[in-house]
Amino acid sequence: MARLCPLFSGSTGNSYYIGSRSTGLLIDAGRSARQLDHMLKLCGIDPLAIQGILITHEHTDHISGLRVFARKYQLPVFASQGTLEAIGSQLEDIEAHVISEKTELAGMNVTPFSTSHDCAEPLGYRIRTEDGRVLGFSTDLGYLSDTVKEHLLGADFVVLESNHDPEMLRTGGYPYPLKQRILSDRGHLSNQVCAGFLPELAKSGTKRFLLAHLSRENNTPSLARDTALSALAQAGLTPEVDFLLDTAKPENSQGYTFIF
Repeated sequence: MARLCPLFSGSTGNSYYIGSRSTGLLIDAGRSARQLDHMLKLCGIDPLAIQGILITHEHTDHISGLRVFARKYQLPVFASQGTLEAIGSQLEDIEAHVISEKTELAGMNVTPFSTSHDCAEPLGYRIRTEDGRVLGFSTDLGYLSDTVKEHLLGADFVVLESNHDPEMLRTGGYPYPLKQRILSDRGHLSNQVCAGFLPELAKSGTKRFLLAHLSRENNTPSLARDTALSALAQAGLTPEVDFLLDTAKPENSQGYTFIF
C-alpha cells in the first residue's frame, strides 16, 4: 500500500517520503542528513529504500541536507532546469536530472507541474504509486493557478500549503517588505485560499488532505484546521465520512505515516 511520511514541514525544513516500505522517493531534503536519517527510521523507512530525491525549489528550507544525503546514499536528484541551475555547485558529484514531463521513478509515475513562488522555477508533483493511488503535492505557492488545480484535482491524497492567517500576518512583527512578499502571487498560500479549494478537491474524489508548511509566527494548526473544516462544512461535507484532514507538524517526532 502507498504511504506518505511527512518528515518535516515549515520554515525550519521540509521533507516527505512517498512510496512503500521497500522503495520510494524523497520530496525535498530541507534538514541535515543526520536528521533525515533519524526521521525516516522513526517512520519505519530504511533510507536505502529511497531511489531518488524530487526537489520543489532551491530555498534553503528545502535543500539544506540535499548534498550530504544524496552523496551518502548515491541518490539521483530531479528538479526543473531553473532549480538545478540555482542549486549549482551543491550538485557537484551528484547525479542530477531535469524533470519536465511524466517520468517513472521508483515504480511510480511522477508528473511535475509549475507553481508560483519567488524562486527560479518551482514545481509541484502529481505522483501515481505502484498500486494506482495518486498523491497531489504543492507547497510554497503564491496562488492557485489553473495548472496547479488541474494537477491536484482527482488525487486521492492532497498535500497543500496552508501557510498563514492574513490578519495574523498583517498585525504581526514581520517587516513590511516581507509581509508583502508572503501576500504576493509569488509568496505563500493563506489558510483561506487553501480552504476555499478543498471542497472542489473533495468533490473531485480527494479523500485525504494534509495542510502543510504552516507558519509558526503567522498561523496555528488549530486555526488552519478550523478554517479548512469550515469551508468543507459549508459545502455539505462531513469529516471522517467524506474526507480526512490533518496538519503537518514541523517535525514528525512520533513517526506517523499516512496509508492511502
